[in-house]
Amino acid sequence: MTKSRISAVLTVAVFAAAMWILEIVDFFLLGGLLDRQFGIHAWVADNLWTVFTAPFMHANLAHLTANTVPFLVLGSLVAFSGLGRFLWASLIIAVVSGIGVWLLSVPYSLTVGASGLIFGYFGYLVLRGFVERKTIDIVIMICTVLFYGGLIFGVLPQGQGISWQAHLFGFLGGLLAAYILPTRPKRQQLPPPGYGPYGPYGPPGYPGY
Repeated sequence: MTKSRISAVLTVAVFAAAMWILEIVDFFLLGGLLDRQFGIHAWVADNLWTVFTAPFMHANLAHLTANTVPFLVLGSLVAFSGLGRFLWASLIIAVVSGIGVWLLSVPYSLTVGASGLIFGYFGYLVLRGFVERKTIDIVIMICTVLFYGGLIFGVLPQGQGISWQAHLFGFLGGLLAAYILPTRPKRQQLPPPGYGPYGPYGPPGYPGY
């Protein structure tokens, strides 16, 4: 595993740890103040910056517990693309998901949680297999569909308290990230030193041929 991939996987773990620290502090000490301050309030113009902070907030410990494992698994799989690509993908997903929530949720309602990122990572991993067309990306795509394919139904309107808007636009953000982020350069096999297309002696007529 390259240094960039290791750094990216560690970043996923740091993000998850930050979510837990913030939720523990908010739940036991602040009574939900962080959620109200850093969550997305739909249609509130001066609140739009919270698209970057809302994924780190959660309604309660049960909400965070349900999000932690898929965030770590899918986030780590995205991290195999490298640190830079992981950060850019996360940024694109957060923005697309957050704006979708801000526009389509009930006015002035509050939305928090990492589910937008989770659905975005899912979409990214699925489309990336088609975009890259490399064995590792195709294998990751197949495993993602096998183990998390049921997530796709989460983009449909759900029961009260579940933000299908975050799910749908997070998924779309993941597709967008997979499509627009540059593909990894293919490794080129170089001929052994001193050897060219004509072998060690050079082309016909070359001295020593």
